[in-house]
Amino acid sequence: MDTQELIFDTSLIKQYDVSGPRYTSYPTADRFVEAFGAEDYSTWLGRRTVDGGGLGLSRPLSLYVHLPFCRSICYYCACNKIITKDHGRSAKYIKYLGKEFALAAGLVDGSRDVVQLHFGGGTPTFLSDDEMRQLMEQIRRHFNLLPDGEFSIEVDPRGLGRETIKLLSEVGFNRMSIGVQDFDPRVQIAVNRIQSLEETRAVIEAAREFGFKGISLDLIYGLPHQNVMSFNRTLDDVIALSPDRLSIYNYAHLPTVAKPQRRISEAHLPLPEARLQILQLAIRRMREAGYVFIGMDHFAKPDDELTVAQKQGRLHRNFQGYSTHADADLLSFGVSAISKVGPSYCQNVRTLDDYYDRLDRDELPVMRGVVLSADDLLRRSIIGALMCHFALSIDSIEIAHLVDFKTYFAAELEALREMETSGLLKIDAHWITVLPRGRLLVRAIAMVFDRYLRVEQAHARYSKVI
Repeated sequence: MDTQELIFDTSLIKQYDVSGPRYTSYPTADRFVEAFGAEDYSTWLGRRTVDGGGLGLSRPLSLYVHLPFCRSICYYCACNKIITKDHGRSAKYIKYLGKEFALAAGLVDGSRDVVQLHFGGGTPTFLSDDEMRQLMEQIRRHFNLLPDGEFSIEVDPRGLGRETIKLLSEVGFNRMSIGVQDFDPRVQIAVNRIQSLEETRAVIEAAREFGFKGISLDLIYGLPHQNVMSFNRTLDDVIALSPDRLSIYNYAHLPTVAKPQRRISEAHLPLPEARLQILQLAIRRMREAGYVFIGMDHFAKPDDELTVAQKQGRLHRNFQGYSTHADADLLSFGVSAISKVGPSYCQNVRTLDDYYDRLDRDELPVMRGVVLSADDLLRRSIIGALMCHFALSIDSIEIAHLVDFKTYFAAELEALREMETSGLLKIDAHWITVLPRGRLLVRAIAMVFDRYLRVEQAHARYSKVI
């Protein structure tokens, strides 16, 4: 399928631009329950092996480490973060991460081979070089990072020197995600993130020098003082930097949920019409520059691993966004981190005090989670196929999940007929195919299959689709 083909239909976007999940998981994290605790997670860690004729097969592992510390606050950010300049706090946190690694690894059944590793935050590069070395040594003590694995880190280019980038390469990282958001000085002042084009370029050049691949830049549209002309200048700079991947996220202004956003004046935010114009411009510019539309807000070069994975049907979504490894169990560490093992999800406690307290009691710091039902697994497969490949094989779903699709999803198919009439998708006897007009609205299409949203129609806690 040509996922590069995309039609920006303003009237349809306005019609279907509802609030809804980003579907980095299904069920979404707000559906997790506190009845699922550390013992449940331990059970699933110990049930990873599939005994195929005594072979003891198990899925490879993907690891995520949440590093919540930031030196300064970015007003738009809704992540779980701690603003500090005190490295005593990060030193203590790393010590406790080591304890969590040991507890989880001791329970892991089967292989500890790691095909993916991701450091997120916060700001992972808040850590000193010695702290970064120590943390990677702890991971290698308990897990086997495979030589051809994808090991990525989110970085803040402000103050990130060439020697630190060299160190990141030496300890094993080979992928990098760089926060930019916008190069316009007025926007940067309004969101309290002053970052020059020159220092961003220096980080990219050093990363390439030291062997990093899959270098990604993050932009946000909908920030204060943005307009089409200013964002076009940012896109000029971004295209000249030539990242392998680009994410263009929609800013969700939810000041009641994310307190730092209260420092952003709503009067300075672009109006909905202007936001659409900025998005339309960004899509046109990236496609003209040769990037492939992966899905939602992600673009990649034609030879990038994400593009290849999508062409080969291997693309997957997890809590870090689009991924190339669909078959890995995800073990996540640190405050608020979310794991996926077998048919289960679980999330760690959110605060440092709770995190340290659980680990002091030799307990995994699990706050809540869920074991997926057969219906959850079925709907997760459908939503994943739509989000990653813009197409759903009805025959494959029926074979894999032993259901009669048309009967089981009669209500959903009826709801999709309006979208079909609008030109968002096509339904036939064997396929549901998202058409070029529907690709930007794939979240809205996926929402039709979300049983929890059908039961509870309150979508206010979610961001807008566009």
